[in-house]
Amino acid sequence: MGVVTRLINMGRFKSIKCADIEIRLHSEKEMSQSKVMRAFLDLLLYYCFSSAAYSSLYSSSCQLKGQFHLNGMHKTGDVILGGLFTVNFISTDPDLSFTSEPQKPDCYGFNIVGFRLAQTMAFTIDEINRNSNLLPDVTLGYSLFDNCAQLGIGFRAALTLVSGQEEQVTLKENCVGTPPVLGIVGGATSRRTIAISTVLGLYRMPLVSYYASCSCLSDRQKFPSFFRTIPSDAFQVNAMIQILKHFGWTWAGLLINDSDYGFHAARSFHSDLGPAGGGCLAYTEILPQGDDPAEVRRIVDVMRKSTARVVIVFANNFMINLMKEVVRQNVTGLQWIVSAAWTSADVLQTPHFMPYLGGTLGIAIRRGEIPGFRDFLLQIRPDLHHNNTDGNSMVNQFWEHTFHCRFAPPPAGWVEAGGELCTGQEVIENVETDLVDVSDLRPEYNVYKTVYTLAYALDDMLQCEPGRGPFSNNTCAHLQRLEPWQIMHYLEKVNFTTTFGDQVSFDENGEALPVYDIMNWVWLPDGLTKVQIVGEVKRSVFKGEELTLDEDKIFWNFESKQPPQSVCSESCPPGTRMARKKGEPECCFDCVPCSEGKISNTTDSMECTSCPEDFWSSPQHDHCVPKKTEFLSYHEPLGICLTTISLLGTFICVVVLGIFIHHHNTPIVRANNSELSFLLLVSLKLCFLCSLLFIGRPRLWTCQLRHAAFGISFVLCVSCILVKTMVVLAVFKASKPGGESSLKWFGAMQQRGTVLVLTSVQAAICTAWLVSASPVPHKNTQYHSGWIVYECAVGSTVGFAVLLGYIGLLAVLSCLLAFLARNLPDSFNEAKLITFSMLIFCAVWVAFIPSYISSPGKYADAVEVFAILASSFGLLVALFGPKCYIILFRPERNTKKAIMGRGIGS
Repeated sequence: MGVVTRLINMGRFKSIKCADIEIRLHSEKEMSQSKVMRAFLDLLLYYCFSSAAYSSLYSSSCQLKGQFHLNGMHKTGDVILGGLFTVNFISTDPDLSFTSEPQKPDCYGFNIVGFRLAQTMAFTIDEINRNSNLLPDVTLGYSLFDNCAQLGIGFRAALTLVSGQEEQVTLKENCVGTPPVLGIVGGATSRRTIAISTVLGLYRMPLVSYYASCSCLSDRQKFPSFFRTIPSDAFQVNAMIQILKHFGWTWAGLLINDSDYGFHAARSFHSDLGPAGGGCLAYTEILPQGDDPAEVRRIVDVMRKSTARVVIVFANNFMINLMKEVVRQNVTGLQWIVSAAWTSADVLQTPHFMPYLGGTLGIAIRRGEIPGFRDFLLQIRPDLHHNNTDGNSMVNQFWEHTFHCRFAPPPAGWVEAGGELCTGQEVIENVETDLVDVSDLRPEYNVYKTVYTLAYALDDMLQCEPGRGPFSNNTCAHLQRLEPWQIMHYLEKVNFTTTFGDQVSFDENGEALPVYDIMNWVWLPDGLTKVQIVGEVKRSVFKGEELTLDEDKIFWNFESKQPPQSVCSESCPPGTRMARKKGEPECCFDCVPCSEGKISNTTDSMECTSCPEDFWSSPQHDHCVPKKTEFLSYHEPLGICLTTISLLGTFICVVVLGIFIHHHNTPIVRANNSELSFLLLVSLKLCFLCSLLFIGRPRLWTCQLRHAAFGISFVLCVSCILVKTMVVLAVFKASKPGGESSLKWFGAMQQRGTVLVLTSVQAAICTAWLVSASPVPHKNTQYHSGWIVYECAVGSTVGFAVLLGYIGLLAVLSCLLAFLARNLPDSFNEAKLITFSMLIFCAVWVAFIPSYISSPGKYADAVEVFAILASSFGLLVALFGPKCYIILFRPERNTKKAIMGRGIGS
């Protein structure tokens, strides 16, 4: 090798070729870039020379050690699409003793639906090839294989599609070219699709499923090359939840089968039913695989005892044994909701089961129309040039199944037993076969969309403009060097509308826009069964999820012919809230009435809401009403009584004042300063009138004026009494020898001045109070939650206390002075009357304080009004009653002589 390296370095070799592998050295510059390159070339040349020596014994080609013999159907084309379908249900297990080469498994149990799905793909490719607007310069071909409902056979078919099936592969000068297939249509079940997609995802080979619905396949990290045109089970679960929500079924049972299909659905139901539909599951049971009568009996017993009237079935098998037990136990009155796997199951739509399953609602794959498909199926012809192990053996197997014949060479003993040989000239129209029934194309329509998805992706790729491609350096993919991962890019962006009007595009998880039909099992009077479409649920780009139901068409298998009720607890009416039952699902609850002041105006409220401050709950606690208001009103008996007494006192004051004015020249009026008596009567009248400010709804001006008027009026009144008492004492003192000088301090001017000064002090107190912390109207809700007590907040308790204290001070002083003058001669003594009146006044106001503090709401105002009226009447009666008695009824005593001789009290 060292010699070769030196020759390369000298530029003697520009191209070396061995065993059809060519190494081109384009320039001397490239040959001398590094020592690493030289070492690599030494190794590669060693491999070439060794291969050249070895090729003398073996040819330059690869021979397959073995080949999978699979039931299939093929068509050549520029681009081949693969397909995996379940054409047979059963396969034989090969001998694995390994004493001889294991034989290929035989498949039997022909599945006419699986064969029709395969023919749908063949028809769709044929339709695309005839379409001049889609892939105009490319002819599509197909390789379709039967997986025999076995994962192992499905793996063999998938690997055959990916790696090719040529028996001999000749090594060419370069290892580039189009792979055997560019995409695979398939995955009839989730379990097999999960396994196959895991392997295909390693090579980014697109696998577009028409039937694998497990939500686990949405995981882009685990299944990077998986797409599907059937909605995932997550959307199917959501569709069922939408139905439950629509009919108000919040309590349901769930039956699943023992597989990923069932487990993922159960997980979705448990996580989504509550938040999305407000419901919960009464039970979740796993249907046993195989024959397990005890377990089936237990499950049906759970269903019978449960209060849930709705049963959700999310299973793709094992329903027959369950329904037999349902019939045996006669479990009726259930509303069934079944997944797409059972919606169209003819085996359950029998007179034996329909009394129990009639009215079933089911989720079904979208039904579509495929024009020309029936004519295509009628033109199917067997391949007479290949036996059943090669070529289009699917068609031959269908032919034998349909016409009950065998192609030559027939199995041993077939002819001897009276069996017929197939000629290939049989007419499909002359026999009854489900193959040509195209009235309810559902999975077939998904296959149709799936093939078009790959075709549109390939068409978009071929329309790429050089220099503007999506790949590195803005390159485009080429048909001659196409890689499956390049198709992936265009699949993610595909967007088209079928002739049936359905839009097809994929989201970031490879999910197509989901749509399901809602089916209803109708049990007809003649005993026959009809499965009809009653609605749809779909998700669109702009409108989101939509559920449409034609309830008038739905058949309900109940006497009422109405949808049943299925709830754990009845809805809580307005005025109550839901309280969860401990240890039970959230759908099971008690209805607890809302507390006072709180309401719930909707059914099934979780919490009661508090009413606004000025509102209170209605007796039913379903709405807020304005709170009742309370204040001392003119319209209530207490207010009317107090108002009447106040006006009566005012009237009496006016009458007494009139009497005094009319008899102002009489001695009894002129005695002890008639001017003070008139002023005292006016102040008493003001005291009576100020009580009216405490009655009626408090306003700002009444709150500010009531206490000020009350305080000033009473100070004026008590000041007059105090001055009169002081005058009595001064007159008595002046009557003694040497006491004449005391009268000069109590002339009329001094008396008026004293009253004015004492009253001004109270006016100053009231002014300071109003300026610093004025009383304001206040809505008090502390006394009673359902009432608003309108009252006047005093603003400043100190101000109110000083006002009352000043009145009390003057009253006590007057009382003391009058008490000191009680023993003076009656001829000069009005002190007894003043003493008595002031005792009444002080008693009333001493009793007022604790009563005022302890009285709530309007009664506090009533207590204050009563105190004002009681003290005012006490002063009026005690001071002016005797005088009015003499003036009106004993005029002979209203003389100076009588007054000077015997006094007013004799």
